[in-house]
Amino acid sequence: MPGMTLPALPEEFQRVLCVVAHPDDMEYGLSSAVARWTANGIEVGYLLLTRGEAGMPNPPEETARLRLAEQQAACAAVGVEQLTVLDHPDGVLVYGLDLRRDICREIRRFKPDVVLGSNFDVDTPHGFEQADHRAAGLATLDAIRDAGNRWIFPEQVDEDLEPHSPRWYLVPGFGGPTHGVDVSGEPLRRGVASLEAHAAYLAAIPGHPAPADFIPAIAAMGGQAMGVEHAVLFRARDLHARPEF
Repeated sequence: MPGMTLPALPEEFQRVLCVVAHPDDMEYGLSSAVARWTANGIEVGYLLLTRGEAGMPNPPEETARLRLAEQQAACAAVGVEQLTVLDHPDGVLVYGLDLRRDICREIRRFKPDVVLGSNFDVDTPHGFEQADHRAAGLATLDAIRDAGNRWIFPEQVDEDLEPHSPRWYLVPGFGGPTHGVDVSGEPLRRGVASLEAHAAYLAAIPGHPAPADFIPAIAAMGGQAMGVEHAVLFRARDLHARPEF
């Protein structure tokens, strides 16, 4: 209803897995929420599906090395110690069983309470969603269900990766957010620093604004929805809740 304040995401969880396509995908606002979580003792892991090798004019292998180094610095800025990077091809990420299998493997290994995935809508308030993001988001959604079924990718169970069913599924709250995370103060500062860690990547984008100029502005809009100074908004689904009929 108009005028209602969004509730805070219940922080009744211990481990969060963030699944994104590229280095830097977490740093455009979401990492401020990560900074809050890690400061509160919640363990957060990142799963990058590509090395981002197609994202700069440099030769791909050089770009991949550079962007992964910057991602490691970005993780350090917000307290993320678990960084896993796969080698699916950047720019042409393919939704399919191979991608689902790899994401499922990491869910079974890391055993998160929460999986944060990418938006997979084609049209967003910020324009048409990038192809890799859509593929990553849809594969993550399906891999969450795969991970709880021992008869899907059973070879992983044979490797002692037991089935695991996360409780919460989150995507960025571009449209129709349901919950928010208050990131006012230090979490926002660390979130800005995490994007600043991608200095070479940002320098290769003509006219890219400084992180300190636009990340707080986006978080301020989220804050208005929650009634706080700065917030990150999500669409959240409790996967363990009983369906409503």
